Amino acid sequence: MTKFKSEGVIQSLTNAIHGLKLAFFSQRNFVIEIIISLCVVISGFILKFTVTDICILIIMSSMVLICELLNSVIEFTLDAVYKNNYSRLVEMAKDISAGMVLLSCIISFILGAILFGSYILKLHPDAFIGAA
Repeated sequence: MTKFKSEGVIQSLTNAIHGLKLAFFSQRNFVIEIIISLCVVISGFILKFTVTDICILIIMSSMVLICELLNSVIEFTLDAVYKNNYSRLVEMAKDISAGMVLLSCIISFILGAILFGSYILKLHPDAFIGAA
């Protein structure tokens, strides 16, 4: 028998929801990324994106949010293990973890720019050509 006993599905869901609430109320960047994600997906619906393109927006937004949550987990875990004492290795791990979030944001931005750019060009073919 281990000290970690198996939980029921309801308790597991309760714990997961609690974790999301903790992230929402304690991680400013997580909230900002949720707001941006909602705006992006809603804009996709307004511009009448295809179902596939909407799914791409949702997947990319989810990737950013998941990376942000993972970054928070890494930071909290390292702070707990090292009791908030400075360590060059902890600093490196936190920087790499933050880099993961940044990379996911950059990739999402590029894909979003491609998707939105193509729809804007369909609506206004001369939008990216200089004023004539």
